[in-house]
Amino acid sequence: MSPATCVRRIDIDAHNGEPAEPAEAAQDDGKVDLLDVIVVETVDGEKHEYEVVGLVDDDEHNEYAVAFSEKADEFIVTDVYGKLLDDDELAQEILDDFMVLSEESGSEEQ
Repeated sequence: MSPATCVRRIDIDAHNGEPAEPAEAAQDDGKVDLLDVIVVETVDGEKHEYEVVGLVDDDEHNEYAVAFSEKADEFIVTDVYGKLLDDDELAQEILDDFMVLSEESGSEEQ
């Protein structure tokens, strides 16, 4: 399964299982944080929980979240509000950068 086959249904624990509404997002900024859980329902009705394992931003200060599902054994990339990215190429680039940074920080700790 790839994120491109997922129906966007994001439930983030910080909002009691409900997606953030635009007005609510403006009040508490609605951004996902490390260890938040994003639930994605696939087109065949399966639900996978993804834990946010990284927050990254690009040169233009756009923010993204990288999340991992142990059950699905895959990563997804969302915007900072938990919405799956439509651009698969951009998502892969962000994931690749995240993996490089993770490896670099892991080697610095040793």
